[in-house]
Amino acid sequence: MSEEQKPAWTDDLAVLREQIDAIDDSIMDLLNRRAQLVVDVGKLKTAHQQELYVPSRERTIFERLRAQNQGPFPNDAIRRVFREIISASLSLEHPMRVVFLGPKATFTHVAAMQQFGHSAQLMAVKSIPSVFDEVSCGRANFGVVPVENSNEGAVSHTLDMFLTSRLAIIAENYLEISHDLLSKSGRLQDIKAIYSHPQALAQCRNWLDENLPDIPRIEVPSTARAAQIVADDESGVAIACGAAANLYGLQVVVNKIEDYHYNYTRFLVIGPEMPAPSGNDRTSILFSFRDEPGILSKMLEPFRQRGINLMKIESRPVKNTAFEYVFFLDAAGHITDADLSAAIEELKPYCALLKVLGSYPRAR
Repeated sequence: MSEEQKPAWTDDLAVLREQIDAIDDSIMDLLNRRAQLVVDVGKLKTAHQQELYVPSRERTIFERLRAQNQGPFPNDAIRRVFREIISASLSLEHPMRVVFLGPKATFTHVAAMQQFGHSAQLMAVKSIPSVFDEVSCGRANFGVVPVENSNEGAVSHTLDMFLTSRLAIIAENYLEISHDLLSKSGRLQDIKAIYSHPQALAQCRNWLDENLPDIPRIEVPSTARAAQIVADDESGVAIACGAAANLYGLQVVVNKIEDYHYNYTRFLVIGPEMPAPSGNDRTSILFSFRDEPGILSKMLEPFRQRGINLMKIESRPVKNTAFEYVFFLDAAGHITDADLSAAIEELKPYCALLKVLGSYPRAR
């Protein structure tokens, strides 16, 4: 096309593109300047034996940027963009090793990427106890484990691990859960078996009863493991997240088959030390008590008297002891808060066991 034939608007387009290029150049320069400052901060923290990863600092950055954003850049994208900027910058000084319940493309893997970004060294293990072991032994800096689902309740394996582990909860993360039906062929009529994690099978029970009532349901350790199995079995179908389809070469037979679409899983980040107060924290404790009339009411009274919000209470049977229970409790505030600390101290005389699992920033 000759110069004479070019539409007039193409000159305006070229000018706009030049402006975008100039801004991109400025962003690149600012990213490098920011990365150098992060490296300097890392060296200073290392010299004074301070934690390099501070969840509350990251949350403050995200919230400050969202508050001052005047658009048109979408608020929802700010956290995703700066999550990767922070992740890449931290990796320059001290790459974080983060272990999660694998294999890849589990919801826990997605939660780990959401928490730490793609520049962290994310390592998959086969079980929740293995996550705790890797962090306890120092082979990983942090671990990510599921703790409860908004529809199906607590993840018992995670709660049980806190009974004996010395690790602390340092952060929490929420992930919206959506389940897809995945197979090699993509055809509903080929299905002879359904594979998935017990939680996923439970969350899709009504849809399965209605649409595939006579197909056997086989429990496996994770949704990603289900995807791995059906990648080699054209008669099988997996209930898994959409990320598994691309990773394992599967097709979506039906998407979003969960019975309740408002479905979130809460994940915990575990590490060796709990963080300092952020100003908006949650504290998790576990306790057991000597059996006597009205004892549970007595255990909760110190929190009521001080106006402390109890956000969750969950009981678990004590292993190898019939009809005895340990309680997991989440309270608003940080363990260093005077009222919360006093309430927990008041519990101790009644307790056979009392353990603070962590005080950590509350997730959005």
